[in-house]
Amino acid sequence: MPGGCLAASLECGAGVGAGCGVIEGLKTPKCSVALLCRMLLGITADSSPAPYLSMTFGTTLESCRHLLEAAKEQAVEVVGVSFHLGSGGLEPQAFAQSVAAAQLAFEVGTELGYRMHLLDIGGGFPGTEDTRARFEEIAAVINSALDLYFPDGCGVEIVATPGRYYVTSAFTFAANITARDEAPAEQPGSDEEESGSRKSLVYHLSDGVYGAFSCLLFDSPCPRPQLRKRPCPDPPSRSSSLRGPPGHAEGRIADGLELPELQVGDWLIFKDMGAYTIASSSSLVGCPQPQITYAMSRVAWKAIQLLQGKPPQTEDDRESVCARLSCGWEMAETLCVTPACAPAGII
Repeated sequence: MPGGCLAASLECGAGVGAGCGVIEGLKTPKCSVALLCRMLLGITADSSPAPYLSMTFGTTLESCRHLLEAAKEQAVEVVGVSFHLGSGGLEPQAFAQSVAAAQLAFEVGTELGYRMHLLDIGGGFPGTEDTRARFEEIAAVINSALDLYFPDGCGVEIVATPGRYYVTSAFTFAANITARDEAPAEQPGSDEEESGSRKSLVYHLSDGVYGAFSCLLFDSPCPRPQLRKRPCPDPPSRSSSLRGPPGHAEGRIADGLELPELQVGDWLIFKDMGAYTIASSSSLVGCPQPQITYAMSRVAWKAIQLLQGKPPQTEDDRESVCARLSCGWEMAETLCVTPACAPAGII
């Protein structure tokens, strides 16, 4: 970061930056750093489930002394340590090992004369129940490790970035099928002639990996699609794949799905699409941003009305101002109450 940009950012309140390489320190003029720069040392644990993240989110413990010495030469004030494990198949013990590694980095910093007082344990915490490790299990391991390596009274402030945990389940995404193709189904272990006789359906959706499915670029698995309407009786399943809009060859969303045969114009529902979706999408590929429709349970809606001192609406009043959101009513059996009214149509 150039010295002028660093000075401007600190004046606006961005008091602490993060770095994990010598080059990051050398890019900043020494005179600016000596007065303004406070940094966190980013480290990575050997057990990180996504090794490539270390290129962005940290350096190895073995390199810490060298980096801290280089920071000392550049008059950079290192105030703490950070790590980020990502979210792909997190193992709780990976957090414990990272906290232990952070404590060793603190010791090296103390030897070199730094007064470190901040530990950032990153994010990636799961926001759904269908993960290898539940949030409560990860939190218990982290708390035990912090009690051991950074006990109360040690003077270290602990921070985290639990954005994924809070927002993952907050959004459900509805995608429209805009085109469909057939392709030879890939059957492991079958000969070429037999594999060529089987066809897999390829569905192109109204959004792709540079839009709402940008979560796939951030180590997130694709949520399993649900049908907007359940066919009755159940039709046979076909091997299916999902792609982005036609013309985007790199827009691979999901493969190996078993879905009933669908048609252009049908809708697919994807739950748990709140993290790294439209917030990280790009408009450069020409796909419009999805429209966001807010909905809540009937009980929650009534509670808000009462808190605002408004009389409860009658059934006639509700029907006159809104219509049922069809996908919401299809999924109503998973809720304890029926969904509140929302604008008709899925866009």
